[in-house]
Amino acid sequence: MKNWKVKFSSASVEFIFDGKFSGIHKWVDKNNAIYITDENLYAIHEKKFKGKKTIVIPAGEEHKQQSTVDFIIEALLNFDATRSTTLVGVGGGVVTDMVGYVAGIYMRGVSFGFVPTTILAMVDASVGGKNGIDIGLYKNMVGLIRQPSFIFYDYDFLATLPLHQWQNGFAEVIKHAAIKDAKMMQELALHDILFYQKNKKALASLLERNVQIKVIVVKKDEFEKGDRKLLNLGHTLGHAIENQHALLHGHAISIGMVYAAKISQVLKGFNQVGVLIDTLSQYGLPTKMHFDIQQAMELMQKDKKKAAAGMQYVLLQKIGKGIYETIPMKSLEKLIKLYS
Repeated sequence: MKNWKVKFSSASVEFIFDGKFSGIHKWVDKNNAIYITDENLYAIHEKKFKGKKTIVIPAGEEHKQQSTVDFIIEALLNFDATRSTTLVGVGGGVVTDMVGYVAGIYMRGVSFGFVPTTILAMVDASVGGKNGIDIGLYKNMVGLIRQPSFIFYDYDFLATLPLHQWQNGFAEVIKHAAIKDAKMMQELALHDILFYQKNKKALASLLERNVQIKVIVVKKDEFEKGDRKLLNLGHTLGHAIENQHALLHGHAISIGMVYAAKISQVLKGFNQVGVLIDTLSQYGLPTKMHFDIQQAMELMQKDKKKAAAGMQYVLLQKIGKGIYETIPMKSLEKLIKLYS
């Protein structure tokens, strides 16, 4: 088991790698902990929650809404949760996003930690302190940045993860490689999901390297004033089509990355579009789809990355080197239409 202690601006986060969920009581007081998970994970792993105060919420992005927050808060009140309570989010990105948000607003803030159980949550959603909920079709429109006290990695949860969720998570792995690690992209090109499913040591190393990339970026720019924006590669358009078409997050981001790469080709002379598309395809991710461009542009107008002069968009100079710049909305619409 490896442990990292990372100091962010206002809190330290302990990263516990290759732990066992049965031993989580070493990091959280069992008398003051309340576990929050979703119905899918609970149905598979009900025994793991025996003897633990547990709140089970509906599964799926469509439930990452205020109504579910209200449900969680009412359940916390029924458990007599106080400011001494620690909330433990066990699940994928929807669970971690919501639990972090609830922990930030319940009684004006209680302690919390995560046990991410999907690839996506392990490398991205649980790391960095972004927590929030959607408002209708608008992704993560309400939220806050607040760091968990710990993130606990038990890779055994991945044994029951369906293939489409492996694919979903590898979109974020490929994103990290595209913006920060050309060597990782080369490694990914040599393998596929089946390789990582069979090689636990290689998988653990890959996941830890991805966490390290995100931690380094977030430590330098916790509140997204600069380079943290690079983590949004593919997310601007991806978020605009994700809820609109009920796509998995990684699938939407994959399509968004392809558009970002093609726009980078026009604006920055990026000449590795094929490398990115081939790698995404190799991991079972979609690289194109038909969508309502006008509605996507309307949703992007409400995106948090919208600036007065246009949209702050993440582009690629080369694999491993992401940049961001503001693109006027009319120009962006023309570029998106060009590749649709």
